[in-house]
Amino acid sequence: MSASRVDGSTPTRARAPRGARAAAPAIAASAAAPDEELIARIASGDRAAFALLYARYAPRVRCFVDRRVSNRADAEEISQDVFASVFRGLDSFRGEAPFAAWLFGVTRRTLAYRFRRQRRERNEAARASSGLADALPHAPTPLDHYECRERIEQLERAARALSPLQRRLFEMRHLGDRSVREIASITSLSEDSVKSGLYRARRALLSR
Repeated sequence: MSASRVDGSTPTRARAPRGARAAAPAIAASAAAPDEELIARIASGDRAAFALLYARYAPRVRCFVDRRVSNRADAEEISQDVFASVFRGLDSFRGEAPFAAWLFGVTRRTLAYRFRRQRRERNEAARASSGLADALPHAPTPLDHYECRERIEQLERAARALSPLQRRLFEMRHLGDRSVREIASITSLSEDSVKSGLYRARRALLSR
């Protein structure tokens, strides 16, 4: 049984304005637009496109920064600095790599700059308070930890790119501390083949 008003008339279902209904698919399409399309729109002065790009990547950037910065206020400020740099330097994005790779390159540089600035400020404060500061040993700084973590991640990515044989040879030689002769015996390879495989593995790792 349908509901009726007190005056006996049947209520009509409220509908969204025709313009709002027409705009909804357009908004959804913009949100799903490829990065390249949003970047082209930003270049033409479309600030709404930058807002969409920000909404798409801000959580990932913040998560990346949070893993490297313990202070939440600093992490928020660095994340904002990243997107300020992106907005100013977007014309330098050439599209030779995915936008996400370029964005996280900006993020890494922003983090490194912040850590270098903090270290410089601490060193200046230490020199101002004591002439012996330069002669004293220093504990690892956030920049030291960051650069170490970045290098480890680079090596891990490089290790995943090695062939199974190269990885096995490298692990036996440098983690298992086995001689080339022992590795040749275990793998049934010639010593020259072991040396060649180790050389290629080292070259792949060092090139990263």
